[in-house]
Amino acid sequence: MTALILHGGAGARRNVNYDAEIAHMRDVVEAMKMRLNAGATSLDVAVETVRMLEDSGLYVAGRGASPNLAGAYELDASLMDGATRRAGAVAALQGFRNPVLAARAVMEKTPHVMLAGEGAALFALDQGLEPIGDEDAWFTQAGKGDDNYPPGTLAHGTVGCCVLDAEGRLAAATSTAGVFGKAPGRVGDSPLIACGTWADERAAVSCTGQGEYFIRTAAAAQTAWRLAGGQALADAGRSVIDEIGALGGDGGLIALDRDGVIAAPFNSQGMKRAWLTPEGEIGVEVFGV
Repeated sequence: MTALILHGGAGARRNVNYDAEIAHMRDVVEAMKMRLNAGATSLDVAVETVRMLEDSGLYVAGRGASPNLAGAYELDASLMDGATRRAGAVAALQGFRNPVLAARAVMEKTPHVMLAGEGAALFALDQGLEPIGDEDAWFTQAGKGDDNYPPGTLAHGTVGCCVLDAEGRLAAATSTAGVFGKAPGRVGDSPLIACGTWADERAAVSCTGQGEYFIRTAAAAQTAWRLAGGQALADAGRSVIDEIGALGGDGGLIALDRDGVIAAPFNSQGMKRAWLTPEGEIGVEVFGV
């Protein structure tokens, strides 16, 4: 049994056309379905899914990144392997194409969980990861369709994926450029294990939204812990999003459990998402529940 759910951010606005994102998310799920059927691991599929989302330029991550107030592109990513609880992350990474690959290298090549800023960049260079030569040529405005917010608000967009492989292993990965107009050095929930990303033997979770609120609630891990405490996955996820809403935040999360059950609660106008069920069915949605 295999299953997958991905998201392209909870910043979707009803006055924006998302046909390109819908088509792309479906293509990604179809490609990952083939990989899972061929025996790929959950971690490999989670990383490859996020890499494809980063490279598309359609979301506020990777090529679709938004600059901070100083005009710099600081990217964040994290991943977690549920079977081993190994995790890796980078924060405020500049100059490299795929932060999710840097996060995986941190997990596999160092004793650490997170590297940040210049240290993360030096590490990525040492690992031979692909740098960005010309930022003006690389970064695209294609992912900026969600930015119809008043100046100074925490407008956002993130990508992420949760995967269950044929061996019953769960994994999650998340990547973002953060909120629009963020202060230099600002780090949200996406690279923080337990806040933006979580995977254990029961569930995998990836979050998207106003990261400050997801940090304050340890949203990703709390979803999994509520499941472990006896709540159904959908109820666990909804309870966490309701708690974030009560604090004044918006966003959503995707979650997947070891039985292939998926959940995708959000309290924003929409959340771009696509999924693969254990029965092999593929779905894509932006605004519907």
